[in-house]
Amino acid sequence: MHCELVVTGLFAAPAAARRPSVELLLARGRCTSAGSQSYETWLRDAFELDAPLPAGALTLLAAGGEPGSDWWIRADPAHLRLMRDRLVFVPAAALRIQRNEADALCDALNRHFAPHLNVQVIDGERWVARTAAGLAVAAQPPLELAGREVALAMPPTASALLNEAQMVLHAHPVNEAREARGEPTVNSVWFWGAGRAPRVASKSWHSVTADEPLALGLARAAAMRYHALPPSAAAWLERAPEDGRHLVVLDALRAPLALSETGEYQDAIARLEQDWFAPLLAALRGGRVGMVTIHVPDAADCLAYETIRTDLRRFWRRPKALEHYA
Repeated sequence: MHCELVVTGLFAAPAAARRPSVELLLARGRCTSAGSQSYETWLRDAFELDAPLPAGALTLLAAGGEPGSDWWIRADPAHLRLMRDRLVFVPAAALRIQRNEADALCDALNRHFAPHLNVQVIDGERWVARTAAGLAVAAQPPLELAGREVALAMPPTASALLNEAQMVLHAHPVNEAREARGEPTVNSVWFWGAGRAPRVASKSWHSVTADEPLALGLARAAAMRYHALPPSAAAWLERAPEDGRHLVVLDALRAPLALSETGEYQDAIARLEQDWFAPLLAALRGGRVGMVTIHVPDAADCLAYETIRTDLRRFWRRPKALEHYA
């Protein structure tokens, strides 16, 4: 069996402690060099698409919906923080939006925009909208903008939608209540990932395991087997077949990175070491897994590290701390 992990953000911050299992896999593996790219670009290339990811349609597919031939966009909630002379973007991952809050805000947006825009809540952080075909929206996913200054330079049509959405959200009772509690308001949405559900011919993997909806949506579009992410590699191995190539998306490091919360990042990487890297290293040593590949799309110099059992004997390749790879 070949287990391929996608771990965006693995080298994003110095580790508070050494992580021996992942460090060994990286040190003994063979490095495939490539330029840094976003997770979304990596997915597009891996599934052999010739256009940007239609994130809205894929997210709906992952949630069990049927996008049909309609045009979908992601319309993710966000907070724009006004500084002295700039706007700073805060993504939904930092806002801890409750489902009832999301439902109420989306109801207000739908009343205002009907029938031109129909927003559906997938969860507190992810909303999708059916809209007019061909609507051009921003290309950057919200997690890439976290903590950055934004000029909101969207195409004119999307910019007009954004301005109206901000007016609808501004005085909404949900935001008044959040402000009274000292929480950041949901004062904007971020339109991105427009398009129709793609036809995916790639059969690169026998299965895809993830909580991240773009990967799950692509797997469903490709008629691959797909599963929600279990709590650990041990649980994953219990149900995984003995052979084949399998993709596992570990995205726990993306949100802490976006929030710039070093403590959360360190907790997340410690859990990945304990729950995923250590069990997979043991499975590689024991022959249950034939190869482990770790993809780090946003790494500066290396796209993937491939390790087979015999590579573990290369004792002269000594493990290094994760920040060495940044």
